[in-house]
Amino acid sequence: KTASASAVHKPVIGSVDSDGKKTSLSSNQKNEIFVDILERLSVLFSNNGYVLNSTIDGCIQMKSYLAGNPQLRLALNEDLAIGRNTTTSYGSGVTVDDINFNDCVNLSEWEHGRTLSFFPPDGEFIVLNYRMTGEFKTPFRIFPSIEEVEPNKLEISVHVRAEIPDNHFGANVSIEVPLPQSTTVATCNVVSTPGATGVNAEYVSSEKKLLWTLKKFPGCTEQTMRAKVTLSGPCTSQIRREIGPINMNFEIPMYNVSSLQVRYLRIAENMPGYTPYRWVRYVTQSSSYVCRL
Repeated sequence: KTASASAVHKPVIGSVDSDGKKTSLSSNQKNEIFVDILERLSVLFSNNGYVLNSTIDGCIQMKSYLAGNPQLRLALNEDLAIGRNTTTSYGSGVTVDDINFNDCVNLSEWEHGRTLSFFPPDGEFIVLNYRMTGEFKTPFRIFPSIEEVEPNKLEISVHVRAEIPDNHFGANVSIEVPLPQSTTVATCNVVSTPGATGVNAEYVSSEKKLLWTLKKFPGCTEQTMRAKVTLSGPCTSQIRREIGPINMNFEIPMYNVSSLQVRYLRIAENMPGYTPYRWVRYVTQSSSYVCRL
C-alpha cells in the first residue's frame, strides 16, 4: 500500500491494546507502520550534459504506531552488494558503497538473507543509511546553450530531458539560472510537451536570475526554456562567467534511483489477530543537482 505524504504526520495514539486489538475508545484508529526509502541526489553535469560526478545518499526511515512493540523483520534485495570492489554480475544487482545500521538492528541474518530484525522504537527513527557513488541513471539530464547574438545580447536555452519511466513524474520542479549583475532586462518562454502542468518561467530582477518552475514534469518527456537577455554593456569573458551554474530542485514520488527495494516487512512472530497496516513509500529528492554553463 502507498500512503499520502501527509500520513506520516499522524499523531502517535495508543489505539490498540498489547495484543494488537483495537480498543473500544478509538475504533477509528489503525495499527500502522510507515516505511520511507528516501534518496537524495547530488549530481554535477558539464555544460554539454555529461555527468562529472554523482552520489546518492539514502536512508530507510520508519514511523511506528504498533502496539505491544512486536519484533519486525525487514528484507532488502537479495543481490545487494556492499563495497565498490564487490563483483556482481554485470547489469544486475544493487551495489552500495557503504551502509550503516541503527543500534537496535539485529544483523544475524544479514550476510545470508539481507534480512534485518529489530524492535522498533516509538515514533520516527532511521533503520539504516547508505551511500552510492559512481554511475547511475540520472532522472533528469540538463543541456544548456548560450549564444551571443549581439555584443550586449544573449540567448540562453535550457533543455531538460526526464529519463524516468513515463509512469513517474518530477514534482515541484524548479530550475534557476543566475545571470550577470549587468542584466537590464530578460524575457523567457517555455516549450512544454503535453502532460506538464503548472509551468512558469520568469526573470527575477531583484535576484538577477531566471526561474523556471513546473508542478509536474512527466517521465519520458522533454521541456525547454529559452531566454533573451540584454546587458548594460558588452558581454566580456568575466561577465560571461557570471552566468550559471544552473541549479535544479525536484522530488520524484514512488521512485528510487538505486533500485534498493524492500522485499517484505513482517511481524517476526505469528500473533493471532495482529494485523497492522504497512505503508512503504519511495521518494527521490535533489540535494545538489547542478549543471555548469
